Amino acid sequence: MSRFPLLLAIIVTTLGSLAGPAMAQSIDEKVNQIFASSTGWFVNFIFSPFPGTSFPWIVAWLVVAATIFTVYFGVIQFRAIPHSIALVKGDYSDPDDAGEVSHFQALATALSGTVGLGNIAGVAVAVGIGGPGATFWMILAGLMGMASKFTECTLGVKYRNEFADGHVSGGPMYYLTKGFAERSLPGGRFLAIMFSIFCILGALGGGNMFQSNQAHAQITNVVGDYPGWITGVIFAGIVFAVIVGGLQSIAKVTEKIVPFMGILYVVTALVILLVNYDKIGWAFGQIFGGAFTGLGVAGGMVGALIQGFKRAAFSNEAGVGSAAIAHSAVRTKEPITEGFVSLLEPFIDTVVICTMTALVIIITGQLMVDPNTGLYLLDEAGSAIQTVDGNSGVALTSAAFSQTFGWFKYVLALAVVLFAFSTMISWSYYGLKAWTYLFGEGKSKELTFKVIFCIFVVIGAAASLGPVIDFSDAAIFSMAVVNIIGLYFLMPVVKRELESYLTRLKSGEIKRYKS
Repeated sequence: MSRFPLLLAIIVTTLGSLAGPAMAQSIDEKVNQIFASSTGWFVNFIFSPFPGTSFPWIVAWLVVAATIFTVYFGVIQFRAIPHSIALVKGDYSDPDDAGEVSHFQALATALSGTVGLGNIAGVAVAVGIGGPGATFWMILAGLMGMASKFTECTLGVKYRNEFADGHVSGGPMYYLTKGFAERSLPGGRFLAIMFSIFCILGALGGGNMFQSNQAHAQITNVVGDYPGWITGVIFAGIVFAVIVGGLQSIAKVTEKIVPFMGILYVVTALVILLVNYDKIGWAFGQIFGGAFTGLGVAGGMVGALIQGFKRAAFSNEAGVGSAAIAHSAVRTKEPITEGFVSLLEPFIDTVVICTMTALVIIITGQLMVDPNTGLYLLDEAGSAIQTVDGNSGVALTSAAFSQTFGWFKYVLALAVVLFAFSTMISWSYYGLKAWTYLFGEGKSKELTFKVIFCIFVVIGAAASLGPVIDFSDAAIFSMAVVNIIGLYFLMPVVKRELESYLTRLKSGEIKRYKS
């Protein structure tokens, strides 16, 4: 199996050269045309604005939910951080508890699904369309989203299914079914089915096609242009080689890749910020000023807010319910502990990494704001080379980092590939659990989904970013619609779990295994 990806790469490269660029490019164009025409109606519905405004109803849905959970749980995202860190370190971990992975592995797996191209390409899209002010709203969305993540991941563990062979299945589809039944509420099964359908779409879109698409974009930025389907087939072979091993195989990979790629990316960003330390104050001035004025960007404050919240939600997935699937597999008998651990995700993902990306883009001067004509992407000589829009993606981030370190595009190419790879294997697990909820457990059924997932890796690399990112956003936000309905009805359950745990923790009843 280890030689399969290499062999596949050789075969595909050879076929690509034989087919010729014209034929290969026509394949890309055909895939893109079919994909865009078949998903447009779905995208338009999810992002339709309130009547008489340009404000998408789905953004308001996420903002209101995050605000309610923040208030309801007494700003838990700030009170719980010290205990969250202790849990990740394993201070309260009992090795005899049911589950498949440790707190750290669960966090790493979930982070690998969130810390990814949303932090690189997604931030560039937000800043490119909404201006520097979009960063402010991204940070706010990240802080508020910590409470949403806390709520859904607690429920994921509480209502998970534990099987005799030791593996578990959990997530919104299970707490919607079992939690609603426990409280004698109707509609739980219907909501669970809807969530599972949207989760599969989200796994194939944002957790798959967007990743392979932007990975291909960055690779071509380094080695030159070539057809996307070649990258797609190579990625599909490597992804398949990992996901056939199940969650424990995925966890072993992500717990190594996530810290490495996170440190690599953050350290590089920190060095650039230190080199340009005299501009940091000015950059924050651009961020705060743009948050409320738009700095001449089309849409002004509302445009910056919409882009900030959209990209933050796409990046950290708070309220979407996806991370609850990974966290459900943790070894613990206290559901609330995984709620504590999970709230670290939006902070790491959005407040830290996304903010650093935005600062680098603003400080290095790769984004020019013109009050009359909008935003432009600059080349190394400082000349405007294109108008920035949703298709700029990773190119803007690459240009910003390379302005300080010319060699960084090679490092970023590696980071993008690792980010994309880890995100895809995590989302393959999310989609698989939704698939097995709908069609039942079994190796043949699981293999069917894994093959479908790998096919969409190829489609994503071959399609252009516009249709891919629109479909990805729509699918993931559709998950949030169903999930948040369930969270509203089940948040009293989480509050009881929280109060009980804090009382026992204070009295010393909760055992600490490491000092």
